[in-house]
Amino acid sequence: MDRLSELKQKYDRALKMMTEKGIRLQNLHVQDDKLFMRGAAPSEQAKGEVWSAIVAADAAHADVALDLTVDPSLTPPQQSYSVKSGDTLSKISKQFYGDATKYMKIYEANRDTLSDPDKIKPGQVLKIPAA
Repeated sequence: MDRLSELKQKYDRALKMMTEKGIRLQNLHVQDDKLFMRGAAPSEQAKGEVWSAIVAADAAHADVALDLTVDPSLTPPQQSYSVKSGDTLSKISKQFYGDATKYMKIYEANRDTLSDPDKIKPGQVLKIPAA
């Protein structure tokens, strides 16, 4: 296995998180025997979550270099959804994220109008945060 493949495998979770968080990766290569990653994140939070995934893979992180800038223009616009009869947050989550278990993300984004994730009503307009 070459060094790039080895390091990509080691930091696989961080690389997947970059995709999930909408980070635009500009460079990914081995330089000075380290995995060098350069890109732009939509927020400090996304940048921090990637860094946490790197530290989880290797607390010393001596074999990786991460250069992420924050570019708020990368944040996708928030969507909205009008609740229909028979909807649940899980069903809506499945529709928008492809994963019913992410329903709490929608609930958290709508805490100002929802008191319980199991109590939504037809006609309510929910904010749907970016995946």
